[in-house]
Amino acid sequence: MTIGSENALWTMKEIGSRVALDVESDWLVNVGIGMPQVAVEPLNERGVMLHSENGIIGLGPSPSPGNEDPDVIDAGKGFATVVAGGAFIDSATSFSLIRGGRLDLALMGAYEVSVNGDLANWRLAGRKIAGIGGAADLAHGARRVWIITSLFANDGASKLVQQCSHPLTAKGVVKRIYTEQGIFEPDGAAFKVVALAGGVTATELAIRGVPLTD
Repeated sequence: MTIGSENALWTMKEIGSRVALDVESDWLVNVGIGMPQVAVEPLNERGVMLHSENGIIGLGPSPSPGNEDPDVIDAGKGFATVVAGGAFIDSATSFSLIRGGRLDLALMGAYEVSVNGDLANWRLAGRKIAGIGGAADLAHGARRVWIITSLFANDGASKLVQQCSHPLTAKGVVKRIYTEQGIFEPDGAAFKVVALAGGVTATELAIRGVPLTD
């Protein structure tokens, strides 16, 4: 299956489709807030069961305008839907699934990921935030952690780094990163290129500060 143009960066929709292709149909997958939401619809289309940490098993796509239910929201407080056969559970049960290793995959956003798979995604250095929420539970509890993010921050710095400069969410948990420029995996010394978007080269990314394997 070909996704995207041969000479263009991947769109968010294309990234979501690429993630869905790599997910096994019988996995239970947590979809985090923000950019990971692009994977909801393609995963729904494949019949993958989705989990939202606030208490939904069977998370569906965002409702169409005018069909929002104020009692059905996702972990990011956005309007959500529930697929046929889905269920609502209390917070204690939801987090027992997370902490008990029942999630096959957690899709999360990131500020930084290190070559060791360390994840920083809950607070930027020097900024205050109310709390880490369920990020640490998901990062440690899921069997796999994949990241969906832009490759570069607003200041142009690579989010894939030798060592994280922002407060860590968890150490050594990230297995794969999906971006508009390509797909990468940390190998302990650098990042292995799994795939690159059209027109993107490893040499170009290395020049821009992405630590890649030779």
